[in-house]
Amino acid sequence: MLRKKTKKIFKRLHLIFLPFLFALTLTGCGYTNYAIPSQTDSTASKQSTPYDGKKYISESVLNTSSEASSGILNPYAKLNVPTDITKIGDLYFIVDCYHNQIIYHKNLHDPLQKWQVMTSEIKTGHTLASDGTVYLADDTGNNRVLVFEKKSDIFIHTQTFDKIGNKPHYIVYDKATDTFYCWSSFSGEMYLFRHMPNSTRMYLTEIRKVDQLANRYVRSFTISGNRIYFVSGLPTDGSVIKTASILCCDLSTFQILAEYPVPDSLAGMASIMPIQDYFYITVSTDLSGSQDAATIIRTHSLTDLSAGKYTDLYQKYFVGGGTPYYLGCIDGTFYLTEHRLQDHAIWQFHISDQNTLSDVLSLY
Repeated sequence: MLRKKTKKIFKRLHLIFLPFLFALTLTGCGYTNYAIPSQTDSTASKQSTPYDGKKYISESVLNTSSEASSGILNPYAKLNVPTDITKIGDLYFIVDCYHNQIIYHKNLHDPLQKWQVMTSEIKTGHTLASDGTVYLADDTGNNRVLVFEKKSDIFIHTQTFDKIGNKPHYIVYDKATDTFYCWSSFSGEMYLFRHMPNSTRMYLTEIRKVDQLANRYVRSFTISGNRIYFVSGLPTDGSVIKTASILCCDLSTFQILAEYPVPDSLAGMASIMPIQDYFYITVSTDLSGSQDAATIIRTHSLTDLSAGKYTDLYQKYFVGGGTPYYLGCIDGTFYLTEHRLQDHAIWQFHISDQNTLSDVLSLY
């Protein structure tokens, strides 16, 4: 009898603490977050098996010509709508969206004209991701994904995937599933890419879709364990939506697990990142599409957003007046890209264990 009661107690404790254990699996800066909603997970996120190259939708088109622009110095003294900053290996990369290029450098102190160009083949690209072997960039304006490999000190465009949805806008490498996830921002489709352990040849292995997002402009997503969060977006087909929402889906099936309505003023979100006790969210526009509503906020719980329970951080810490875009984390330091203000295009800051923002610095 005592043994049965003990088993019941442990079972209850497991159900109580499962959401918190799940939160510890967040990727990125090694941050934890206890504001993640506590729906029951279908399965825990598992390490995927190495890809064997047998099951796929299509393989990449090999590029037989080297890219002439790779390695040359960046000709611009300022950024023009930077969307992404990341660090891969010992190099920093910035996606300079409206200059149609990706640039890289060894530090964040030197002026931009000392940076080198990784590629100028993209048209309004948004993000870059790597597993340390291959580098994938979304070529948003051309509906492509470009694959690069590092040869000596330059990057070579070796492979291409054409006809990748409608405005592929955000690409992430998830180590747990050994998969690149590329989001088609206008069609609600996610394109999954993998390669075999001893080969750099890339394969499109799967296309997943969220029907509810098929006709909305959704700028990004965040993978958290076996869940994926999509920021709220605006209609692209002229339709009218009463309420914009953040969606939480199962990563393996894309089944919607939860929907979190947001106020009209936050409808056109850009990114979401759980950090410690809060969700940090950047907002590009309101429901009408006005960038005058652009801001960055944080909230303890996504369920609080519909009631207006959130704190606006933008004017207090980041001057205000521009459009905050993507959030990122490099070596324990957080970064924010921003447009409309050329003198404040990339911000650097820290967040303490007490959830306090500090050392806020405009880099470029």
